[in-house]
Amino acid sequence: MTSLKVELEADKCVASGQCVVAAMQVFDQDDDGIAVLLEERPASELLDDVREAVAVCPAAAIRLVEQ
Repeated sequence: MTSLKVELEADKCVASGQCVVAAMQVFDQDDDGIAVLLEERPASELLDDVREAVAVCPAAAIRLVEQ
């Protein structure tokens, strides 16, 4: 079985908040608006939301990788 892992490059984040809008159970923002990863391996029912977050991130700071 393939496992999916979320990777976030916070140094690329431009604090748009789109990831939080798309997947609030997986992402949050710190006091400066920089994305924070809450769930590195989200439940399968959240993967569509994570894929949406990857697609809408203006800085391409989020990846979903197979492990």
